[in-house]
Amino acid sequence: MGEIDFIELAREIKQWAKELGFQETAITDVDLSEYEHLLESWVANSYPGTMDYMARNQEKRCHPDQLVPGTIRVICVRMDYALERENSFSALQEQDKAYISRYARGRDYHKLIRKRLQQLADRIEDVVGEFGFRAFVDSAPVLERALAEKSGLGWIGKNTMLINKEAGSWFFLGELFTDLPLPVEKSASGHCGSCTACIEVCPTDAFVNPNLLDANRCISYLTIELRDSIPEEFRQAMGNRVFGCDDCQLVCPWNKFAKISNEDDFKPRHNFDDIELTKLFAWSESEFLTNTAGSAIRRIGYECWQRNIAVALGNAETSDDVIAALKKGLGTESIMVKEHVEWALAQHL
Repeated sequence: MGEIDFIELAREIKQWAKELGFQETAITDVDLSEYEHLLESWVANSYPGTMDYMARNQEKRCHPDQLVPGTIRVICVRMDYALERENSFSALQEQDKAYISRYARGRDYHKLIRKRLQQLADRIEDVVGEFGFRAFVDSAPVLERALAEKSGLGWIGKNTMLINKEAGSWFFLGELFTDLPLPVEKSASGHCGSCTACIEVCPTDAFVNPNLLDANRCISYLTIELRDSIPEEFRQAMGNRVFGCDDCQLVCPWNKFAKISNEDDFKPRHNFDDIELTKLFAWSESEFLTNTAGSAIRRIGYECWQRNIAVALGNAETSDDVIAALKKGLGTESIMVKEHVEWALAQHL
């Protein structure tokens, strides 16, 4: 590599990242020892639910240099995705329409951010020559919020989300593992104070304690990660949420500082920010696959999609259209979906 001024390189990396659409970049080392016991305890208490992958590769999660040998630094980036300043619950009160978590309404962020991280690596390589790196975006065994907090991008709040004083929490995270000895930055301090709004607003009481989430009770987990029947005790609390839940972010005071994204890819597709439940429920599997192409929604599959919408229809205001849609849904070949359709019908008849 020759003589490299790594302090200057770090400054340039931040500028390049900004030009690529990242709102903030920070650098940390790979020592996550202060988070290791937290992960071990969370897994031991079965809080990950059926997310067995959280129990695997714990060593690699807590030791990035084991995941990618040679890694000594992690370049952490964040990208805003909010498209509106108002943190309103009004959409959750429109019982005949679907609520889809804000992050999933547009194009799948994984591909977009990974491509940008690769472009950032290319810029670095133009200056330093060949170097070791690997990009991650909510993938592989990576403790991304821990790394982001350690780098100074924000703090892990009581709702377990990363919160930034100047941008709230409506942003995506990405990481570039590298073998470059870049200067590291100070870890962020917490600023939740005595606020417990996120804990109190949770529809299913998923927070065991501040900063401790039982995924088994979380609507995001129930609608996205769970592949079995949704426990009846949570169905009414789900309301019209068919993919994810934003309540603990909507109520967070720091999100009044959220910045509006100018990324076209994050803009809602197929009216995912304003669409009737009956319309979504009427989609065939081929329509689902077509309309969710390039979307984070597709990963849950058609069966879970139908399951989630059936529950939301059960929570909708009783109408001829809702009942007709559910009765038609009784013809499904999926035993799991049929169970939820029958439950939904029972809420109306």
